[in-house]
Amino acid sequence: MPKEKFYEHGNVNTAVREKFISDVQRITWSYKLAEATINLPGTAAVPEVQVFTIDAKASDVGEPILNAIDKAIPFPIIFEITRQSAGSTEVRMVAAHKQLGTGAPKLSGYYSTGWQPADTTRQPLPTAITLPALYTALLRPMTPLTARPGEEMSEVADRLAAVRKLEREIATLERKLRTEPQLNRKVELRRKLQTQQHELERQR
Repeated sequence: MPKEKFYEHGNVNTAVREKFISDVQRITWSYKLAEATINLPGTAAVPEVQVFTIDAKASDVGEPILNAIDKAIPFPIIFEITRQSAGSTEVRMVAAHKQLGTGAPKLSGYYSTGWQPADTTRQPLPTAITLPALYTALLRPMTPLTARPGEEMSEVADRLAAVRKLEREIATLERKLRTEPQLNRKVELRRKLQTQQHELERQR
């Protein structure tokens, strides 16, 4: 697929265009998972799922590029990124949970598998009776959190966003605690840190 298509529809700024040029060798629309292709009914939330293969010029493709493509395509997308490493081809799967609505799609943070040899035996598509169920089953192995019983992917995405925010706040408190000279301030910072650490454990 021509990169220019994403510039037109994704409101791509100059810095991200330069990333497309420097980091992306080729973008291929590999698969469309839809009722017409795999005989699973879709919904307004997940009418179909697209699979895009991105061949990296260097070691990887960054999230600003994936975000630009996600914003340009009005369907959930699973990305397959390939790269050359030590003379062999490696691949990883990446996706954000995309919620469609009347306005712009709402995107979670990006989830990813690790890098694997490209000739690794592929798993069959997960068993599902609807496209939303298939989309959830494709995303779950990539998410760093285990879904709780009855939890929707949108709830997992919200919980992961909370976890990442707490991790940033904890790192900031730990830096402040190391450099704070006043004892009373250290006590207060330690109390805040313990509160945030307990909340992080609860969210995980």
